[in-house]
Amino acid sequence: MTPVELAPAFFLAVVVILLTCRLVVLVAGRFGQPPVVGEMIAGVLLGPSLFGLFAPGISAEVFPADLKPVLYVAGQIGLVTLMFAAGYEFRAHAGRGLAGTAVAVSSAGVAIPLALGVALTLVAHGHVGIFVDGVSVWVTAAFVGVALAITAFPMLARIITERGLAGSRFGSLALASGATDDAVAWIMLAGVLSAASGEAGPVLTAVGGSLLFVAVLFLLGRRLLAWIVNRPGLGDDTRLLFTVAVLFGAAWFTDIIDLYAVFGAFCVGMAMPRGEASERLVRTTQSVTQVVFVPMFFTYSGLNTRFDVFSDPSVMAFGAAAVVLAVVGKFGGCWAAARLRGEPGPVAVRVGALMNARGLMQLIALNIGLAAGIVSEELFAALVLVALVTTVMTVPVLSWLDRRDARSRAAEEPRQDEGEKAVATWS
Repeated sequence: MTPVELAPAFFLAVVVILLTCRLVVLVAGRFGQPPVVGEMIAGVLLGPSLFGLFAPGISAEVFPADLKPVLYVAGQIGLVTLMFAAGYEFRAHAGRGLAGTAVAVSSAGVAIPLALGVALTLVAHGHVGIFVDGVSVWVTAAFVGVALAITAFPMLARIITERGLAGSRFGSLALASGATDDAVAWIMLAGVLSAASGEAGPVLTAVGGSLLFVAVLFLLGRRLLAWIVNRPGLGDDTRLLFTVAVLFGAAWFTDIIDLYAVFGAFCVGMAMPRGEASERLVRTTQSVTQVVFVPMFFTYSGLNTRFDVFSDPSVMAFGAAAVVLAVVGKFGGCWAAARLRGEPGPVAVRVGALMNARGLMQLIALNIGLAAGIVSEELFAALVLVALVTTVMTVPVLSWLDRRDARSRAAEEPRQDEGEKAVATWS
């Protein structure tokens, strides 16, 4: 398709995407789910698993193959601004005295799912058709392990903020652990891609480039951002222009070193100075991009998801096993690590519930693996299932924990009152 033909196709697709996402978000909201869950589900519904299955002709007209790269780029704009806000929120709410526990929780949340994912894939080799010809089984196993190790940090930050948990112990601990978890996971993903290419260059570029990027950003970039935010005489439009230029510049650099744009955007958010002017800039970047551009990424992912592959019982069994091991490894591992660090049970179990969600971040990793040619359609669908299940279960689990604790407190209060009365009687 020519650019002239792509433009009207793009506008039609955007209308369908936005209206579908809004409808599904409203329905999901009735079940207590955050908007990101509705957008994930809408993306799958618009793909070949539903829309393409029941109306293939219309689906091909609305989402022609040539439109996919355009949706991908537009979705990246939404992801970059989303991670920019997540980085800003992380710095605002990361409490002191969390470093040791956060490292322990994130280490367990990476190591245990990674090991379980590798083991599952090795067991599946020769029995399940999820492998790509010419790709080493160890590369596939490592990719599955990394995918299970990822945490949906943007969603985690959104849930914590929306539920007013930012100042809580488990909210701050989950933010700190989730950020560390994903930074490690992205570096490991770069290592997997390096191994897939058979060259050491990509991982060396990613590690060396990330160290250079962080050094430049926090030595010079913070001063530049502070100047943009606080410089007298600059209009709001100029401040926004310069901030977006820094943000997209960081996204460009981390993309070309294979650490990916979302990591650079998150770091820029962390480097932003605190204050009302900064909060206004962050809100401005979010106002349109989150409503318009993020749904395009979910739709792009949905167009690559074929749930009809689950008609093969072995693929279905692999997907189900991946879900179970993902929950056991991440939820159980983070809970156990927090308890070993002396955190109370209610704090530890909530940290595990929040860290268990994969959501958006796993979809990003899956699309990277698909583009690199190391992920098959069958494996893509199985891991999308993991992302959906672990993300959908997060809010209901948190709500159930809140209700359980409320019932426990209500049951304890009468006993305390009776104890006080008994003491008064005897005295």
